Amino acid sequence: MSLHKGRGFACINYPIGMNLGGDPSQALVHSTPDGKFMVTLSAIDLGQGMKSVTRQIAAETIGVPVEDVYVDTADSDTGPHDMGSFASRGTHRVGNAVIQAAKEARGVMLEAAAEELEVNAGDLETDGHGNIHVKGAPGRTITVEQTAIAAQFRQGRTISGRGIFLIPMSDVDPDTGEMTPVSCFAHAAVVVDLQVDDETGEVEVLEVNSAYEVGRALNPKMVEQQLIGGAWMGISHALYETTEPYYPNRDHGPTDFNQYLMPGAGQVVNHNIAVLERPAEDAPFGGKGPGEMCANPLLPAVANAVYNAVGVRCDTLPITPEKVLRGILVNGGAQNRGG
Repeated sequence: MSLHKGRGFACINYPIGMNLGGDPSQALVHSTPDGKFMVTLSAIDLGQGMKSVTRQIAAETIGVPVEDVYVDTADSDTGPHDMGSFASRGTHRVGNAVIQAAKEARGVMLEAAAEELEVNAGDLETDGHGNIHVKGAPGRTITVEQTAIAAQFRQGRTISGRGIFLIPMSDVDPDTGEMTPVSCFAHAAVVVDLQVDDETGEVEVLEVNSAYEVGRALNPKMVEQQLIGGAWMGISHALYETTEPYYPNRDHGPTDFNQYLMPGAGQVVNHNIAVLERPAEDAPFGGKGPGEMCANPLLPAVANAVYNAVGVRCDTLPITPEKVLRGILVNGGAQNRGG
């Protein structure tokens, strides 16, 4: 028995969203009587942190503390329309819609505050801590809560806003039909180090190194955790997730996630991540969002590393020990392709 080490590399340019019908997202923002803000969406948070990011975007745009903003994604029947949580579009499309709605709500809020302070709305600014000040006169101030109460009970004003974001339609070349299907791309490069046992065919990942260009990391810690978790989703697809050898006969196959083969905590290894920030011009505060790009490059990187280790090129997933052993047998033994 010998253990053969291999290194695999893969890079990816991943499109953000799509261009069909403008790929619209809508958002609603309204204030409660106590000066808190509710963001209503039909885009569902699938665990990628979209609710946290849209909360930050709304708070920054309105000019209030993030703890005073709540996000409701409860019901796509009664909420504003959204195309869906797919195509890595959440941060970009929904975030832009939230900005538009929050800007409108902020404008109404400043108008209500201006009426109470007897100044022009253009003379007011927020401090991000729940207060609205007259520019150049810090002593003249009113809290967001006081403004909301005045708007609701004295002025008969609703502090709210509506937002929609659409991607401009692409020009189409009349001769070739060529068009631009997306507005921006995110990028990633991944290196996977692993070892292959030439007796059992088992593959063990040793280390992952990666670089991701995500526009701007609006929540750096959350981005890092998403990249780590997404990488192991990719490795799981590459090496583990299968019903073999029972497929297509499932009589003795896994029936739940206690039996379904996936990597556990014992398989997770060191993952060094470099997050590169290049803010996108049309993105909310420059952030594109990592999305599926977290997982996708890991699959070819693992396949390349296995080839590098033992010379077996697997073109179907997952790369099971049986496939590795059959490849080694066909090749007449393990053939390390490393330099």
